[in-house]
Amino acid sequence: MTFTAEEAKAAFPDEVVTHAVTRLVKVPRLEKPVALITLDNGHDHTRPNTFGPQGLVSLNAALDKAFEAEPAAIAVTGKPFIFAVGADLSGVESVSDPKLAREIAQTGHDVFRRLTETKIPTFGFINGAVMGGGLELALSCHYRTLSENTAAIAFPEVFLGLFPGWGGTQLLPNLIGPDAAVTVIIENALAQNKMLNVKQTAELGIVDAVFGSADYLEQSLLWLARVVNGEITPERREINRGSEWDAAIARAKSLVDGRTHGASPGATKAVELLELARENDLDRGYAAETDGLAELLMSDVLRAGLYSFNLVNKRAKRPAGAPDKNLARKVNKVGIVGAGLMASQLALLFVRRLKVPVVLTDVDQERVDKGVGYVHAEIDKLLAKKRVSPDGANRLKALVSGSLDKAAFSDADFVIEAVFEELGVKQQVFAELEQHVKPEAILATNTSSLSITAMASKLQHPERVVGFHFFNPVAVLPLLEIVRGERTDDTSLATAFSVGKQLKKSSVLVKDASAFVVNRLLLRFLGEVLVAVDEGTPFEVADGALEPLGLPMSPLTLMQLVGPAIALHVGETLHEAFPDRFTVSDNLAKFVKAGKKGVWVWDDKGNQSPDPEVVELWTQGDSPSTSEQVRDRALSAIAEEIRIMLDEGVVAEAQDIDLCLILGAGWPFWNGGITPYLDRSGVSERVNGKPFLAPGVASVPAR
Repeated sequence: MTFTAEEAKAAFPDEVVTHAVTRLVKVPRLEKPVALITLDNGHDHTRPNTFGPQGLVSLNAALDKAFEAEPAAIAVTGKPFIFAVGADLSGVESVSDPKLAREIAQTGHDVFRRLTETKIPTFGFINGAVMGGGLELALSCHYRTLSENTAAIAFPEVFLGLFPGWGGTQLLPNLIGPDAAVTVIIENALAQNKMLNVKQTAELGIVDAVFGSADYLEQSLLWLARVVNGEITPERREINRGSEWDAAIARAKSLVDGRTHGASPGATKAVELLELARENDLDRGYAAETDGLAELLMSDVLRAGLYSFNLVNKRAKRPAGAPDKNLARKVNKVGIVGAGLMASQLALLFVRRLKVPVVLTDVDQERVDKGVGYVHAEIDKLLAKKRVSPDGANRLKALVSGSLDKAAFSDADFVIEAVFEELGVKQQVFAELEQHVKPEAILATNTSSLSITAMASKLQHPERVVGFHFFNPVAVLPLLEIVRGERTDDTSLATAFSVGKQLKKSSVLVKDASAFVVNRLLLRFLGEVLVAVDEGTPFEVADGALEPLGLPMSPLTLMQLVGPAIALHVGETLHEAFPDRFTVSDNLAKFVKAGKKGVWVWDDKGNQSPDPEVVELWTQGDSPSTSEQVRDRALSAIAEEIRIMLDEGVVAEAQDIDLCLILGAGWPFWNGGITPYLDRSGVSERVNGKPFLAPGVASVPAR
């Protein structure tokens, strides 16, 4: 044990301490009592149990008391609905002393390992949310049970730019096998921190038994007694330390290379530690975890991940500039103009989250029927997956209807259009809507680039028009850009934010400026890549130039996913607004006119190469750039554009731009947002003469 109580308090003076309390419990059929340790930080379920230095000291003291009692077994559980979710991140981000970083890493190992190495049987009673260090605590026990209502089970460390550093990389593969451990520690984390459900957790062998929540603790104690008495011997997998381990490590390396391009030291270290776990030597494995964790705790990489974490978990829940929520009107019915794919996705989202009537309109019955049919089919899929009950599915489908007559919107409180991206078309739609909807109904647009002010300019009530820009796929991407036109009033805006929250989206307030935030920056980015190709840079060089950023996909692959026609349309809108910074590639226009959908083609082995027809079509110059030159050019352009956007007041602060790109464009969570990246790399200073963020924000604080 490294920390004393006094040292722990001095290290994290503001720690919300998770106290560990030991009590002796008499269990039927056991002669000796069970030492039951309960973790509780004294807050309700909105503040989960975490471990800082003082929490670890408390757990260590609770273990001392448990061992002194010489019990039949030791069990660790949490407060209602929460086991523990890992390290105290709010304290970790302030660590600036390398010695303290090492002590934190070492102390976690020292305390948790006591549960592993004792001859007294130890049990982790996972009664609720368990992540990170909490899961490592449970894995340090000899046996584990799980409550069937546990909603959050994961190792999120690689998602944050770290790795499980209190035993996770060594214990998990030796419990469930290396390939399954790669899935939990690396693959799920890099898939936007995908959680395990209870069934998956049990099937993988992470836990030995699952019990209902109503009498979970009682059932777990009775099961414990049967294990201690030898009536039950939980199964353990036989671990293949040869070819299967080789294959698992190869898959891990492929995942990390494909999703981070070597830009995440935490992910790379996780692979190294999983390989080391093959030896099943806890002394060596834990020492390597401690060394790696001590180094990463002092890195800007960790600060970047924690910066992203705070944006998503704090700032996103209190949107900057949002009006008083008490101004919001209640929405009891939703109208959607359009019944295409985007409109149908919106209808599904609204009916699932708001559970109010949703009506779609379009220009003919066939399209209306297709849109309603899509929603019904998606609800049936949810039913097949048992994500809704039969009664629930029937109720949801009954709420969705279609009509050719916009009079169906007469009693709607919120109407959103998702029609062709042309200003005149949208103005006409809103003019028709105003003839049918009640005066207080909100009129929203899902436009990706057009002016909200211009759209509302010819209406009797322009104050109720608001931008409500979703990202595709609607069900997956959490960002919602809420755009305030020049005449949008606070009531309409408050209602939009209220609806966004009910839809479980993270909303960011954006000024009415061309392409708003995400599309404006992505098109500036893409524009520089296309100009480089036009000048003569090979497609592979220009498109691969940004790999060191660890983006989820390259610019030209993203264009292929979004659709070149959409990219061209938004680019033309931006060129019209900012002709000095946004150019429209003649080659891209030819590309779209020719009906091409993407630059890349793949052979049957998955090898990527430029489409020969595209190469023939594209007229290139004789001034190619290197990948470094393309990268420098693109990052400089982004830094310039962000500074202009902040000066224009498009969003309140740089943090909102980072939040938009993380939630709407898949900017790597562990990379900490675009502005800290530009600050760390020196681009902000070079281009704008100053960084975007204050010193110490998303970087190691001064000592």
